[in-house]
Amino acid sequence: MNPSFEEIKQELKKRNISLSYHRLKVLEYLTQNRCHPTVERIFTSLQREIPTLSKTTVYNTLRILVESGLVRVITIEDNETRYDIDVRNHGHFKCGSCGTIFDFHIDIDSLVPVELDQFRINDKNVYFKGICSGCLSNSNEND
Repeated sequence: MNPSFEEIKQELKKRNISLSYHRLKVLEYLTQNRCHPTVERIFTSLQREIPTLSKTTVYNTLRILVESGLVRVITIEDNETRYDIDVRNHGHFKCGSCGTIFDFHIDIDSLVPVELDQFRINDKNVYFKGICSGCLSNSNEND
């Protein structure tokens, strides 16, 4: 189940994290736009509504949400950090044609190679890259 805006807001209150207007707007954006946005995308979208918003505020808000375990960082590409409001273990597929990132269910906890038995694993991510079904359909229609 994906957390709602109100559920995350309550969790922040429980952790005594200040709920400033700007922070709430970033949080609201994440819960309403489950597109794995970048800081730039969040900033650009919210700046129309909040001209006083700074990119630093977006970065700081995301850092607080990540540190609180309420948002997860996704780095499918080395030069692109994205944010996911769904912190449950799941995989990500990035379409090389349209750039969309799709979530998919995978039992990440079962993915522990024997070679890592004596290691402590802090984070697990599964990333696939390819062409999504929508882009494949479009390219077949254009052939």
